[in-house]
Amino acid sequence: MDIRNEMELPEAEIRSHYAQALSLLNGFDHAPRLGRASVQAAPERSPGIPRRTSRFRSTTPGLAGRSTVRAEGIQLIDRIEGVGGDDLPSPAAATVARALRRALAISLAVVDEVAARSGAAELKRANLEGRLPGDRRAEFAELLAVESLAAMSVFANATAFLLAEHAGPETVEGITADEILTDNPTVALQGALWELDQNLSRAAFDDKTLIATVIAYAEALSAAVQARAETAPRTGSFTGASWRVAADDFPIAGFAPATKARGKPVQLAFKTPEEVVGNAIAKHQMMRLSRMLVAYDFDKRMNPFVELGGFIYTFLGDGKPGTGKTTLIQMMAGLINDYCTVAGYPFRYANLSIDNVDSYQGKSGQNARAFIDGVIDPSVIGFGTIDDIDQIAGKRGDKQSSSGQQEITAVLMEAFAGASTIVRGNATFGMFSNYAESIDDALRQRAGARFLIDGPKSRADYIDILALLLGKRHQIPVGEHDLMKAQAIKTAVADSLERHNQPQEAGLAKVWGEVTAQTGTLDTLAEFGTYLHAISQADERFTGRAIKNITDAIKARSMDFDMPDEWFESPEPFLHQPYARKLEMIEALRQPITREMIAQEINRYADSEWRYADNSDEVAIEEAVRNMERMAEAQKRYRGEG
Repeated sequence: MDIRNEMELPEAEIRSHYAQALSLLNGFDHAPRLGRASVQAAPERSPGIPRRTSRFRSTTPGLAGRSTVRAEGIQLIDRIEGVGGDDLPSPAAATVARALRRALAISLAVVDEVAARSGAAELKRANLEGRLPGDRRAEFAELLAVESLAAMSVFANATAFLLAEHAGPETVEGITADEILTDNPTVALQGALWELDQNLSRAAFDDKTLIATVIAYAEALSAAVQARAETAPRTGSFTGASWRVAADDFPIAGFAPATKARGKPVQLAFKTPEEVVGNAIAKHQMMRLSRMLVAYDFDKRMNPFVELGGFIYTFLGDGKPGTGKTTLIQMMAGLINDYCTVAGYPFRYANLSIDNVDSYQGKSGQNARAFIDGVIDPSVIGFGTIDDIDQIAGKRGDKQSSSGQQEITAVLMEAFAGASTIVRGNATFGMFSNYAESIDDALRQRAGARFLIDGPKSRADYIDILALLLGKRHQIPVGEHDLMKAQAIKTAVADSLERHNQPQEAGLAKVWGEVTAQTGTLDTLAEFGTYLHAISQADERFTGRAIKNITDAIKARSMDFDMPDEWFESPEPFLHQPYARKLEMIEALRQPITREMIAQEINRYADSEWRYADNSDEVAIEEAVRNMERMAEAQKRYRGEG
């Protein structure tokens, strides 16, 4: 929704509902109708001593200090403050309580706005005075249902929005959102709070799971209400307007949840493309991918580059230590962060590290799943990295891999190309390794693109990196050298790609020679297919998934065009355009697929697989030789010959 069309929800109106909101949190009675009760309400922390705020009290002498809330009474603040078992509320409990009060007050203020727009306010007065016409009772019930749905939607979205910055990586399971009542807004909110209390009793055991449970329930409630609203009549009084709470920068636009990045701002030492020397293809494609990501449309929850082809969901960067993998990660994260800042999009960066491998059974898999879910969250632009993946994800069948590493491998394989994988185009994952041959074959093949990160190679590269890292606080002249000219991206990429007109690995070059001796220059799909078949016969690990990755890379090459810089300097020219318009703008720049592209991408991919296979076999042979040598030496010593 365009900010210019939003109405400000006055702060005074919101605060006027604080007392009612706090009353709901302090206590009310609720008999569930749709949800299933699993526990009783939280007991008073100190029986016989009331809370600071007043409750209904009995007028019978001697019973004035006893709570009149029945066994099914709900005291949500007591539940929140009791998490963790401490006699005093924790900072997290106070944060949650204040966020819930604020969210309830915002939802009640919006209900007043909706009632005024729909005409329900007048019908409410008529109903109270007993003069509501019989022929308008059905309309009245429908308007109350709209107010109820609006109240629950705003409450859920505001709660998730207000607590987003306090969220951690914890996830909770078994969250329910069944008590969706539409009698009136008060009953609807009571039903929502009752079910929140039920979820907290099952899933919240400490401060971290407290916040995680409240956010998970808010998201589940928002989704459930949004689904119910699809068939509800007369919702235009709510969906036809939009509001903004200025103090929280919280937008309200119908039943759609507001987007806000969870956690703290990205803490990373960003690098600019000018600070990356060498690695031309990897640098070029990561710069392209950064711009592809922010073309994502939050309303449609899809990226035009996914629909047109060429979006890179997973990629693998491999190279020797010290060749620039970390610098490339910092560069790409910095570019995405800058573009998201211009567009006003939430950006989330996460890294799966060796710290996520846990000795407890199942915990490593949960950590990996939380990492994946955080990055692919459709309400953010996500960039996830797995640095040194050969240490984190175990090779199946490798006795040296721990059960935790095996769990992570299974989760990553399902997330990257499993039956339930949905690529929306808002997130990408980069796997990086110094020893890519140590990665499980099936997991490695789930990388849609391969970047050889080989660092500076030429004399010019070494001069450039020396000058760059040395800085400017010296008087030493550069000499006969045009500084950074060799890093001109178009020239460097063209030179790098031309090298792949012919295979680089000896084994693949032999296959290439045999095929081209029979077919001549590869010009047709049949001839390229013959080449692919010959590769598969020479290397059994070259399967149908390899063909998919190659064709994805070819499509990405057809999308390898310069999007105008002005598209990313302000949001209006491109970033905030409707999805259909973005699609048209991108499609107009798409390039045709050529024979050279096909040959180069086949050779690039096959070269990398051959390199991994050769290195893997060589490492295994060297390890076997060392074991044999050690055993031979041990036998000599045992026999006393040493």
